[in-house]
Amino acid sequence: MYRTGDLARFRANGDIEFLGRVDHQVKLRGHRIELGEIETVLRQCAGIREAVVVAREAAPGDQRLVAYFVAAASPAPTDAELRDALRKKLPDYMLPSTFVPLDQLPLTPNGKIDRRALPAPEFDRARAEANFVAPSTDVEQTIAAVWEEVLAVKRAGADDNFFDLGGHSLNVVQVQGKLHERLKRDIPLLTFFQHPTIRSLARSLDEHDNGHNGNGSNGEFHEKIRARAQQQREAAARPRGLAVAARGDPVESARS
Repeated sequence: MYRTGDLARFRANGDIEFLGRVDHQVKLRGHRIELGEIETVLRQCAGIREAVVVAREAAPGDQRLVAYFVAAASPAPTDAELRDALRKKLPDYMLPSTFVPLDQLPLTPNGKIDRRALPAPEFDRARAEANFVAPSTDVEQTIAAVWEEVLAVKRAGADDNFFDLGGHSLNVVQVQGKLHERLKRDIPLLTFFQHPTIRSLARSLDEHDNGHNGNGSNGEFHEKIRARAQQQREAAARPRGLAVAARGDPVESARS
């Protein structure tokens, strides 16, 4: 008999109910991942004494890898240090999106790690980084707003990596669509992978805009962004009983 590693039970009506995995294997965005492999590599990182990795939902249908660890000394390794260490031995799809430091891992009465007792992580920056840099330009702020909406994070820094915040290829498509709506320009998907931070993506768009216009000033592009933002603010402030005609003249809206 071929054993799949799935845990299931028969219900009274004869249906089979899937309960989970026996071997802590998960399937994330088409990849089958052995969580034990990640745990082994994580325990080999400097400053880590114990570690466990689980898959948890950041939002309905959006599962992400979360690494819980006990540091061997203080201060504990930062998220960036752990992610860089793991990236040397694991593919990107096996990198945890969130790292949660604990004083100790919860255990069951028989001494095994109690995965169900692990605390829920904060996917919106589980640990605040000291080097957080707020987006400054209009374009950076627009990109940051889209990231925060798509990735369900409270703040996205100018130097944050999209994929380190839990983003994946499906999220990239969502970001591409929303930026197209707000910036009124087509951005190739490859650009997002080549420029995974807000700062680098904004700079790439500025450089492309400069080359397209044939001059060295990005003021025109930024002015367009400001104008669109102002139009949105004005539209939100108008009374509900008024609509705006295509030429910009207020007209009385129809009432039922």
